[in-house]
This record gives sequence, C-alpha cells and structure tokens, in this order.
Amino acid sequence: MHPPPDDDPAPSALQPSGDVTRLLSAWTGGDQQALDQLMPLVYSELHRIARRHWGGQPQGHTLEPTALIHEAYLKLVSRGEKTFESRNHFFALASMAMRQILVNHAEASLAAKRGGDQQTVSLDDVQPVVEEAKEVLALHDALNRLAKIDPRKSRVVELRYFGGLSIEEAAGALGISTITVTRDWQTARAWLAREMGVGSAGPA
Repeated sequence: MHPPPDDDPAPSALQPSGDVTRLLSAWTGGDQQALDQLMPLVYSELHRIARRHWGGQPQGHTLEPTALIHEAYLKLVSRGEKTFESRNHFFALASMAMRQILVNHAEASLAAKRGGDQQTVSLDDVQPVVEEAKEVLALHDALNRLAKIDPRKSRVVELRYFGGLSIEEAAGALGISTITVTRDWQTARAWLAREMGVGSAGPA
C-alpha cells in the first residue's frame, strides 16, 4: 500500500463535491482510473481532519474513524444529491484511506520513540501511544496476509476496524448481506487472533 503525498492542500484546492460524486459513480461502475483520482482527494481530507483531532487531544487518545469519515463525506460529497449507493462506496474508499493514515501515524509514533523525542513526557503518556501503534501495525500486516487467503474477509475487517463501519454499512459498501458480513467478521477475528497471538476475541 503506497500512501498518497502527505501534503495538506487548502480546502479551495479540493475538487468540487459534484466531481467526487461523479468519480464515485465511475468507480462503482468499474473505472479504476476514477479510484486513482479519488484516493488522494479523500486521503487529504481525512488527513486534515485527523490532524485537527490529534492536535486537540491528549497523549494516548484513540481516534474515532467513523466520525472522521462521516465528516469527510459531508465536506466532499454534495448534500443535495441522492448518492446512497455512492455513499456506501465512499465509506469503502475512506476506510482504505483511514487505514493508511492510522498506519502512517503508528509508524511515526514508533519512530519518534526510537529517535528519542526531545519533548519530555511521562511513561504513562507514552506507553498507550506505543501499544496502540504496535497493535495498528500488527493488524495491518495480518490483514495483508489474510487478503492473500480471503480478500473479502480482509475488506470486512478493514471496513469495521479502520473505517469504524457498522455491520449494515459494511454490507452496503461490499454489496453483500449483513449475515455474510457478520459471519466473515467473526471468522476473520478468530483468524486474526490466532495470527497475532492475542485473546480469542481478536481486534475489537
């Protein structure tokens, strides 16, 4: 997975919301070039929102991906258009971007710790950040392995864990039943728990 550039363009540099809807529709129809245009746009908006949330919260906090994705959706997609199907696909796209943002942040957090951040912080402040970063990266690696075995189950976990989507939203994004999502979610969590050597519940 290659992250888009880490630039933080001004809101005026973003494409009009109608273009987002058009590109979402094209991607839904199988146009992979539309995905190439959408990902940097969605990544940039999510990254800007995430930076605002990170900057205003104490060490050890946990981002709420669902809130970030919904906020980005409201900013990027025209509210006046009927985009129910595109909305589901936007959530799928945003979950990919959110995964990369969290992975990049986790890598940066661990790198700062290894490099000996000049800022003086207590162990109680640092430890939660380090543990969360390790969990994000371990899950990211495990999901890549799962994707080679069962891509759909990997996508279900990506939507649920990194995107914060509900069972119903994940089903809509993937175009499958809620029963299938529930079964995939349970099976994938058990597989990941074994793969990552954690408790039987796996990623929450």
